[in-house]
Amino acid sequence: MYLKRITLMRDKIMNDKRYPFSIPALNHFESLELEHPVTFFVGENGSGKSTLLEAVADQCGFNNASGGRNTNYTVEASQSDLGSYIRLSWLPKTNRGFFLRAESFYHFASYLDELAKEDPTFGYKGYGGRSLHEQSHGEAFLSLFLNRFGEESIYLLDEPEAALSPARQLAFLKIIHDLAGRGDAQFIIATHSPILLGYPDASIYNFDSAPIEKINYEDTEHYQITSGFLNRKEQFLKELFRDEE
Repeated sequence: MYLKRITLMRDKIMNDKRYPFSIPALNHFESLELEHPVTFFVGENGSGKSTLLEAVADQCGFNNASGGRNTNYTVEASQSDLGSYIRLSWLPKTNRGFFLRAESFYHFASYLDELAKEDPTFGYKGYGGRSLHEQSHGEAFLSLFLNRFGEESIYLLDEPEAALSPARQLAFLKIIHDLAGRGDAQFIIATHSPILLGYPDASIYNFDSAPIEKINYEDTEHYQITSGFLNRKEQFLKELFRDEE
């Protein structure tokens, strides 16, 4: 374990009515304890989970569009609005890791292609040996996870399921298990995926509540809606479409 606590420095806030503190979960935020190697942030779009995750990435010195500490490219609107207001508590501190923002992964892949053009020896080492643009979106994600991710690192992932089929989400769970199980890799993941959320012994924090609170897997809306739909599909669809009858 590396990152132990995320704390909001309220003394730095001049106006808690403006973004990002206009988000209820962040307006009531004080601190978050990280007790397990794998932590999930869940909540609706706009609930603040990605905002807090990118703030952590900012404080880690990772590229906020996707990348690690030495990834040098910029994408418009990839800066953190919250980063300067949080403090990270480490034991021990690590400078190794990676931030994945699914929505700007294309730009990261293009950045690697530029490096390959400039350096013939680059060879996409750590990325499967070929351009991520030459792979499908899902293949590129898994290639990154399999080849770039390693030991003694912290990984901050914003909706990694965006490009992964259910089968590949299961494959990704195995990658997490192999790395975190050795005790020297930490994952913090913002997700909507009930498959990823099923990772055993993970902490799940619900950003739909204010303040943010820990929640059991079976109590997440993601699990309940998915489970209910699979077990009672006809009833769900009838309720959904009843105004059209």
